[in-house]
Amino acid sequence: MSEETQQASRRALMLAAASGVVAAAAPALAAPRQMALAELRKEADIACLYHCDFGDPPRFVQMLQNIANHYSAYGADPFALQLAIVAHGPGVKFFLETLEDTSWRDEVMVPKIFERVEDVARNGLKVHLCEITFARLKIDKGKARKAEFVSFVPSGVAAVAAMQARGFAYLKVG
Repeated sequence: MSEETQQASRRALMLAAASGVVAAAAPALAAPRQMALAELRKEADIACLYHCDFGDPPRFVQMLQNIANHYSAYGADPFALQLAIVAHGPGVKFFLETLEDTSWRDEVMVPKIFERVEDVARNGLKVHLCEITFARLKIDKGKARKAEFVSFVPSGVAAVAAMQARGFAYLKVG
């Protein structure tokens, strides 16, 4: 291999690594972190929370489409727009690894639905899960999807109110 070819290969590899195409092996993600209500801050001029307290899959998919459209209107610029989902009650089921040992155990998970969540999360979406829902329904918090954009808040409704008080617009699909 010529020196020129080797340099071109190194540049291509460096470019791929910088763009995230080449990823180093990383340890498995831990369970979602706990966030205090005081940590829920508005960090963009335009900020909106999507309230998910429902368990209807078509409605959830519609909400994800609305979020994707919302990002698209701002050129998917995470500095121009801050979006979050606050999920409690039946809405948490969309963020579980499995429905086993839950009141939704007889339901079928919508195939690839969390992949759609991950797609919009690439634009900066944050998901806040209600700790009270997990306790009340006796759902092991370890069943929550492990993703950096997912966290637990003490209460879903308290998070909704705190975020609105800090300037987040409120949207509910359906």
